[in-house]
Amino acid sequence: MSLNAVRPWRTIERRPSRRIMVGNVPVGGGAPISVQTMTNTLTTDIAGTVAQVMAAAEAGADIVRVSTPDEESTFALREIVRQSPVPIVADIHFHYRRAIEAAEAGAGCLRINPGNIGSAERVREVVKAARDHGCSIRIGVNAGSLERHLLEQYGEPCPEAMVQSGLDHIKLLQDLDFHEFKISAKASDVFLAAAAYQQIAEVTDAPIHLGITEAGGLMTGTVKSAVGLGSLLWMGIGDTIRVSLSADPVEEVKVGFEILKSLGLRHRGVNIISCPSCARQGFDVIKTVEALEQRLSHIKTPMSLSIIGCVVNGPGEALMTDVGFTGGGAGHGMVYLAGKQSHRMDNDRMIEHIVEQVEAKAAEIEAVRAAEAALAADTVQAAE
Repeated sequence: MSLNAVRPWRTIERRPSRRIMVGNVPVGGGAPISVQTMTNTLTTDIAGTVAQVMAAAEAGADIVRVSTPDEESTFALREIVRQSPVPIVADIHFHYRRAIEAAEAGAGCLRINPGNIGSAERVREVVKAARDHGCSIRIGVNAGSLERHLLEQYGEPCPEAMVQSGLDHIKLLQDLDFHEFKISAKASDVFLAAAAYQQIAEVTDAPIHLGITEAGGLMTGTVKSAVGLGSLLWMGIGDTIRVSLSADPVEEVKVGFEILKSLGLRHRGVNIISCPSCARQGFDVIKTVEALEQRLSHIKTPMSLSIIGCVVNGPGEALMTDVGFTGGGAGHGMVYLAGKQSHRMDNDRMIEHIVEQVEAKAAEIEAVRAAEAALAADTVQAAE
């Protein structure tokens, strides 16, 4: 029986949406919520851009966006796409030729505002290129770049203006019988973005790309994104997300996964449950957690680890984690495996020991997965 069946208050009912593909990554239609980031290198610096893409993918990014402001960038995009292990989204503004070139270069998706591409004929050419090359489109509505006529009509950026912009852009694509699109309605103001996304979710079945744009630096941007994206995801809104930070793109990926993990929507790597520490701690919790976060960053297998300084909450937290360590006295603590007391361990050896236990548990989980996959494959082959 699943945890959600036992505790229905943990269940998030995701908004129904149709499915599109960004390269080989499904978006919408019940597919896992994908995590995106964006490179901040010059796209013409192919080696530097590919290095960022690789680092983001290693951190777990499902999709990476690359800016293509000029012809030199779309020329470089072909090689970036060739080397990338994940689909590449081409970020397009204003010039319709860049969108066509990016589609021809192998981009999995074009991020555009159809309304600022130009004439209906130019939009038609972009859609034809996207269709011919199996490329989806993201309609990117942004509170900071709304059309002049909408600002005149509504007086200022507001949810209604953003929704109208999105619907106008949707109509441009649907009139051309193109439906492989998703939509975003970003703003740097959490309230504005949340309200716009809620309204967008009610008027279209298109997959929704979530983001709080220009959120700020690592700490402030993380908080704003967690509040904004977390509230929307909790309501079931969102099929793919990007956390926008003035920081390394890898940090965006990490924060994105932590937001999804906190809501039980994606699971990747070790989820460390740790106390803030106090005078009761039997070891230095903060330094221990810092060390373990670094030492265990290579683990991709979803699993849980509790690091609690004393026996007040330690045993209870350990009951619900794969591996746990609870501080005791006299320089040692208790190691828990699969929620049960296993053995004592001296504090001065515990980091190495915990790393060994987590790695062993991850290997065990992966072995079970591999055996189950092999059994499933054999069953299918036998049925055929």
